[in-house]
Amino acid sequence: MATDRTQGWWEEYRGGLPPVFLNVAEVEHHATFLREVVITHVPGLLQTTDYARAIYAYMVPGLPLSELDPRVEHRLRRRTVIEGDNPTPYETVIHEFALRVRVSDRKVALAQLREILNQIDQEHATVRVIPTDQDGFAGAGASMMYTGGPVAQLDTGLRDAPTGTPFIDAEPQLKQLRTLFRKVEKASLDPVASRDFIHRLSKEL
Repeated sequence: MATDRTQGWWEEYRGGLPPVFLNVAEVEHHATFLREVVITHVPGLLQTTDYARAIYAYMVPGLPLSELDPRVEHRLRRRTVIEGDNPTPYETVIHEFALRVRVSDRKVALAQLREILNQIDQEHATVRVIPTDQDGFAGAGASMMYTGGPVAQLDTGLRDAPTGTPFIDAEPQLKQLRTLFRKVEKASLDPVASRDFIHRLSKEL
């Protein structure tokens, strides 16, 4: 990755955004596949502009526009990895809670659900949903991303933590993340049922 470091679009944000933002974009750019589990928010790779803005605007202390706008722009540009002529295969498991929480208002929530459906229909993402009434799901802390490297030894995991977003590359820990993803996936609806589920939620709005 070091040889391409000066070539990535994320370098435009160096010095203006925290380094972890750039690191995440770089890891995603080089990934051969992406797997993600989210419990509380819609995945960043599927977020609309208004949804992302609402999340960043909620930070304490609040961000001035000069810092907020680049964060939103950067998040939207990350989506290039799952779109375009050569998209990276992307699978995500989303808890119903994340789909129902209105980070802004009804209009933004509805647009966000429609955007997820649009990404599914364009085959940019494979989405599975865990309903709130699912038995046996105890993975409230299961949020994670697993990125496949050009070779297996370069696989990388990301876990959100109170102290930041640690990157994981040790094989024993990566094995745990792979097992966690399979457990969470097992508790979810299949992609067709998940799409229908999200469609019903949008109708409720």
